[in-house]
Amino acid sequence: MINYIYIDGSGHKVARAVKNREEYFALRNSVQNRRNMMLARDGDDKAKMNLVQFNYNDLLPDGVLKGCCHPASTFAGDVDCNNQKACAEIAQRLLDLKQEIGLMELSRSARYGLHYVCLRKKGTTILENQVRVAMLTKTEMDTSTHDLQRVMFTCTADDKELLFLDDRIFDEPLTVEESAKEFETLKKREESGEEELPEGAKKVNKHFIAIDHSPLNIEHSSNAPANGQCSTVNVQSQTVNGQSSMVNGQSFKGLPYSSIISEWWRRNGGEPAAGERNVKLHKLAVNLRAICDNNKEQLLAIMPKCGLNESEIKDIISSACKENPKGISRMMTSIIDYLTLTIDHADEEMNDEEDNDNTTLPVAIKRSLPIGLKESVIGVPTNMQMPVLCAVLPIAATYADLVSVRYCDGVEQKLGLMSIILGDQASGKSVCKNAVDVWKRQLDEDDALARKREEEWKERKKNRKANEKAPEDPKVLIRVLPVTVSCSTLLKRFKNSCDHTLYSFGEELDTLRKTNGAGSWSSKYDIYRLSFDRGEWGQDYNSDQAESGVVRVAYNWTMLGTYGAMRKCFKSDNIENGLSSRILVAEMPDSSFAKMPKFGKRTLDDEAKIQEAVNILRKANGLIDTPRLRKAIADWVEEKRVEAAKDIDRVKDTYRKRAAVIGFRCGVIFHLLSGKAKESQQCVDFALLMAEYCLKGQIKMFGETLQKQYVETVANINSKQNGLIFDQLPPIFSIDDLRALKDGMCKIDSLRMIISRWLHDGWIKKINQKQWKKVTL
Repeated sequence: MINYIYIDGSGHKVARAVKNREEYFALRNSVQNRRNMMLARDGDDKAKMNLVQFNYNDLLPDGVLKGCCHPASTFAGDVDCNNQKACAEIAQRLLDLKQEIGLMELSRSARYGLHYVCLRKKGTTILENQVRVAMLTKTEMDTSTHDLQRVMFTCTADDKELLFLDDRIFDEPLTVEESAKEFETLKKREESGEEELPEGAKKVNKHFIAIDHSPLNIEHSSNAPANGQCSTVNVQSQTVNGQSSMVNGQSFKGLPYSSIISEWWRRNGGEPAAGERNVKLHKLAVNLRAICDNNKEQLLAIMPKCGLNESEIKDIISSACKENPKGISRMMTSIIDYLTLTIDHADEEMNDEEDNDNTTLPVAIKRSLPIGLKESVIGVPTNMQMPVLCAVLPIAATYADLVSVRYCDGVEQKLGLMSIILGDQASGKSVCKNAVDVWKRQLDEDDALARKREEEWKERKKNRKANEKAPEDPKVLIRVLPVTVSCSTLLKRFKNSCDHTLYSFGEELDTLRKTNGAGSWSSKYDIYRLSFDRGEWGQDYNSDQAESGVVRVAYNWTMLGTYGAMRKCFKSDNIENGLSSRILVAEMPDSSFAKMPKFGKRTLDDEAKIQEAVNILRKANGLIDTPRLRKAIADWVEEKRVEAAKDIDRVKDTYRKRAAVIGFRCGVIFHLLSGKAKESQQCVDFALLMAEYCLKGQIKMFGETLQKQYVETVANINSKQNGLIFDQLPPIFSIDDLRALKDGMCKIDSLRMIISRWLHDGWIKKINQKQWKKVTL
C-alpha cells in the first residue's frame, strides 16, 4: 500500500493512494524531487524535508494522516548505515532475504541509509515485524518509527536509488472494515504487553541492534557494566549501525588513530588552546568512542593530552562514555571516508616514491579533487590514478560542451580533449574503462532511445513498397560513437549534433589502426586534429548515397593501447602533422614481474556522485572566466619557453604550447566541478600538474621521432650550408667546433646527425670519442 502525502490548495496535509508503477515513478522522478535529493546529499536539511513523502503503514481511507487507525498489509522501516560501503552490503543482505522478510520495496534514503517496505504478518504489530526483519538480516533498526502515520522522505526512482520494487505493493488485500478490526487487535496486543519482543527493542532505547538472531544493545548488553558506562576490559569488537568496528592496536580499519585525530583537529579549528581544552577534548572523545568500542583503556591510549594530566584525561573520557551512544557521527564517517581515499595505498606510495618520475598523483591534490574526479580514483591503486584521470577528463569535457573559456592569448575556446592510455598487455588498462563506463552512462541512456528511433526508421525504409515515398530521416542526436566509425557516418553525426560534442572510447588502439585504410586513417588524423579547436571539416560527393557537407568538428575521445600500436600509428612521416601535440598521453605502471595490484570497489554512492558531477557539467554553459588559471598557465608556458631556449630544445618548445592548453582545460573542468565562484589554489595546482604531465608524456612518446624528423628536414634543406661549414672546419675537429660554426643554435642531437651523415658519406673518420678527422675528397 502506497499513499502519496502532499499539501492541498487549502494548505492541509492530505493523502491519496498511488495505484501503479508509472504514477509512483513520476512522483519520485519529478524535477523538483531530483533537485532536492542532490541538495540533501550535500547536507541541506531543508531540501531533505522537501523530498516527496509517502506513507506505507496505513490505508488512510479518509485521506488524512491524523488519527490513523487502519493498518495496511505493508509496513515501512529504515536502516541507518555508516557509509556507502555499509549501505551496499546491507542492501544486498535485505535483497538476499527478500522472500523471508516479504520485501516489497527497497530504496536508498537521502543520506547514508535504506528504506524498506515489507509485508506485515497479520495479527502482529509494526514493531514486531521491524524487529523480525532486523534479526533476520542482522541489521540495526530505529525503534521509534513504528507508528501508523509514519512517512518516508523519498529519493528518485532511478536504478541506483530504487533498488527493488514488487508491483504487489500497489494492491491492498485488506478492506477498510478488516483493517479497522486489525487495528483493535493490535492495540489490545500492545497495551496488554503481548508483543513478542526481545529486551532492548523498546522505544526508550531508540536503536536496536540484532546480532546472531539475538538482541544486543551497546549500553545494555550482558557485557556492559550495570551503571551504563563503557566497559574497560577486553573489548574486542562492537557493532555500530550494523557494522563491526574492530579495534586493532593503534588503527581503525587500517587508518592510524593519529591520522584520524589530526584530520579531526583540522576540521574543528585546530588543536585546543588553554581555556578550551576540556570542551574540545570531550567532543573528540565522544566521537572517537564510536570507533573504539567504547573502550576507556583504548581511548586513554590514543587520546591527545594537550597539556592535561592523566587524571584529567580519564575524567573527560569517563564523562564522554556516559552519554547515550549514537553510532559513528556524520563528521567522523566523512573523515574515515576521506582518509581511506587519501592514504589507503600509502604502502604503494612509499614503494613507488623513488621511481615514479613525478607521474603519481600527489596526495595533496588527490585530497582536493572535486566531486566526480575524486570518486573516479576510489579503489584505484596509487600508481594507476593518473591514467584513470586522463581517461575520464575527455568525457567530462564532453558533458561540458556548452562552456567556452578565454585562454591566455585572449581567444575563446571549447573544451576539446583527447587522451591515449598506454600500457603493455595485462597492465590493468581496464581500470580506466571501468571509470569511463560510469561516466558514460547518461550519454549511453540518451543514445539508446535515439538509436531505437533510427533503427525503426531504417526498418520502415527497408520495408516500404516500391512506389511508396521513403520515410523522413529522423536526424537523431547520437553522441557516443565507436572509434571505427566511418568518415561518412561521422559527418552525419556531426550534422545532427546540435553543436554538442561527440565522444568515442576505444579499448584497443590497434583495432582502430587496422580498420582504417591509409586514406581513411589520414582523414581521421585530420578530424582528430581539427576537433581540438573545433575546426571545419567536410566532404563533397556527387551522389545521394554518400554523406556530404561541411561541419564544425567537436569530437573528444579516450583510447587504450599498447606501445607497439602507438608506434604504428605515429610514424616519422606523420609526426609533424600536429596530432601528437594535441593528445594527452598517460602510461600505466610497468607490470613486469610485479605483484598483482589490489583494486577497491566504488560504492553505489560513489557512482551516484559521479552522476551528480555529470549533471553539474551538463548544466554549465556560457563563458567561464578563469583569470587565475590564465595567469598560472601563462607563467608556466613562459617558463618552459626559457628552458627550451637554453637547451635549444625544439621538441620541448613545440610540445609546451599545447600541453599548456590541455592543462588549462583540465583545470577548467576541476573548477566547474568544485562549484566555487573563483578558481581555488587546488584548481591551479591541478592544471599545472596536468600540463607538466602532458608535456612529459608527449616528449617521452613522440620526442625522439619528432626530433629525427626535424633533423632530417633541416639536413635536406641545409645540406649545401652544411657543406660550406664542413669546408671551414679544421682537419681534426670536435663537436664543439661544429657547434661554433652553427652559431650555437643547433641542438646536440642535430649536430650528431650531421656528423653521422658525414661518416656515412665517407667525408670524415672517427679518431676518438670526441674528435673526427676530415678525409680527402
